[in-house]
Amino acid sequence: MITIVARCRVKPEKTDEFMKIAQDLVEASRSESGNVFYDLYADLADPAKFTFIETWKDKAAIDSHNETPHFRGFGERAGPLFAGPLDIALYRKVT
Repeated sequence: MITIVARCRVKPEKTDEFMKIAQDLVEASRSESGNVFYDLYADLADPAKFTFIETWKDKAAIDSHNETPHFRGFGERAGPLFAGPLDIALYRKVT
């Protein structure tokens, strides 16, 4: 399994709009066959910071996810709302 941690900062005035777009992505992604879990977290200290934590069965599942209309649409719709670049890292569980 592979876990992705994707952090982003949204323009403060765009957080509500971002949450609606992100909810669509989360719901659609959870229904993909290779998805183990897919969650979105809001930072308690800074409401404009968000973190996606998602786990996928394997790299093929991630590749398939990255080609879905909901993933591609999220990038198009949410991109203008970001206050900076995304910080994305992939992890494998070691224990």
